[in-house]
Amino acid sequence: MILVTGGAGFIGSNFVLDWLAQCDEPVVNLDKLTYAGNLENLASLQGDARHLFVQGDLGDRALVDRLLAENRPRAVLHFAAESHVDRSIHGPEDFIQTNIVGTFRLLEAVRAHWSALPADEKAAFRFLHVSTDEVYGTLSQEAPAFAETHPYEPNSPYSASKAASDHLVRAWHHTYGLPVLTTNCSNNYGPYHFPEKLIPLMIVNALAGKPLPVYGDGLQVRDWLYVQDHCSAIRRVLEAGRLGETYNVGGWNEKPNIEIVHTVCALLDELRPKADGSSYKAQITHVQDRPGHDRRYAIDARKIERELGWKPAETFDTGIRKTVQWYLAHPEWVQHVQSGSYRDWVSRQYGADA
Repeated sequence: MILVTGGAGFIGSNFVLDWLAQCDEPVVNLDKLTYAGNLENLASLQGDARHLFVQGDLGDRALVDRLLAENRPRAVLHFAAESHVDRSIHGPEDFIQTNIVGTFRLLEAVRAHWSALPADEKAAFRFLHVSTDEVYGTLSQEAPAFAETHPYEPNSPYSASKAASDHLVRAWHHTYGLPVLTTNCSNNYGPYHFPEKLIPLMIVNALAGKPLPVYGDGLQVRDWLYVQDHCSAIRRVLEAGRLGETYNVGGWNEKPNIEIVHTVCALLDELRPKADGSSYKAQITHVQDRPGHDRRYAIDARKIERELGWKPAETFDTGIRKTVQWYLAHPEWVQHVQSGSYRDWVSRQYGADA
């Protein structure tokens, strides 16, 4: 049995689906079901006895204590987080509460549970913390990619809150001996991605005939990681990672945002061409850049390959094609996720026409 926090979100739900496709070890899935948590992501597991979903807050100590006592998981995988930079700029408090206070309370509950385990279970137990490359700050075009030893230099409320959570996890290992593992990933993309992030937003807006909003000049560079590759990396770190270590997980796919948008448009031109024969690229609209927008992220993923033998299975070309095809095949999921609050958010962030 494993316990997953945030398992109805984008990465968490992909992980749960992938885990149960790979093995029969049951999953207890704790998710608060905020705007980005979506049980529809897990619809295929309805009635599956291997999946126990619990709606609740990871900061609810009594609830987490009960789940740990009743299910005795051999590992806790901590995905739950507020994760959208733009939202953190407009409303940072939720990020402080979830990412910092929530992680602290979860760590304390897990520490109490772990401390009381029999010696063999205690030795086998793991707490895996899923984090982001944004804790490292920004890079110049010429700088080497982020290695695990890169100093922390977060530049947004989101990345600062995740950096704080990373530090808490590290401290609970060094102070209390809690058997922790941390992964810092690059930008994920793939199925079930909430359409406020770049790739799904471009797909959804393009199909709706809306502007494709690109911040500033669109030359901000990110390393892109297909979400199922990320899931396989987490499984491998859980299986064989060295206690107390951090593993950077990247896709070796550095690309500027504007190139991503052009690629999405080209795939849509091929797979869902417009009736008038025009390209979706005509919908691209450059909008004012967001405050403190980091210019470049890049992950050096050599450590996880060297120590654990993991590397991504997808290239960007194969992963982005699968992603666009998934959104084209699941219009009902897109329709359901686009609640009134989501439309209000996109309108406020990018302008009334977005």
